[in-house]
Parts: sequence; structure tokens; C-alpha cells
Amino acid sequence: MPRVCFLLKVRADRLDEYRARHAEVWPEMRAALSAAGWRNYSLFLREDGLLVGYLETGDFEAAQAAMAATGVNARWQAEMAGFFEDLDGRGPDEAMRPLAEVFHLD
Repeated sequence: MPRVCFLLKVRADRLDEYRARHAEVWPEMRAALSAAGWRNYSLFLREDGLLVGYLETGDFEAAQAAMAATGVNARWQAEMAGFFEDLDGRGPDEAMRPLAEVFHLD
């Protein structure tokens, strides 16, 4: 299954709150991600706010579109937008740009 990795930057003054929000992700958000085909989804947060996301999905664009069609995602993205730097008017889900995979040890 294809792997996707992306980077975002969490505001330094909101790191603790960001961690707390992700310790209690809404059950309906979890269900929507699963239904949209997001598998093995993880977020890693460095102390300076660098956020690394990783997921596996058959089609990342289709998985993003499926999430964009849900009301729960719209609510979650609206609440999360203030946590990030450099979104340039986009939502966090729109700012995710996959990194090119250059090596994988299978």
C-alpha cells in the first residue's frame, strides 16, 4: 500500500494544547478517517513545532476528497487551523503536501 508523509508547522505557543487535542480526537473524526481509507495514520511532533504526518492509503487524493466531503472534517479543520503556521489561507488538510519517498527498507 502506498505510504504518504507530510510536514506542517504547529505554533510554538500552542504545542501543549495541540497535544491535548490529539489525545482526545473525536470518535466521529476517527471513524471518518477510517472510512475514507486512511490507514496506519500517525502524527509526530518535534519540540520546535515540526509536525510529521504518516499514513498509508491506496489513493491519497481520493482519501483527502472523501474527508473533505464530511461535516466532521470541516468542523475539525476549522478548529485546528489556528494551531498552524504558514497555511496561506488554506486549511491544514489543504496544506498537506506529500514528501517524495527516496528510500524504504522493506
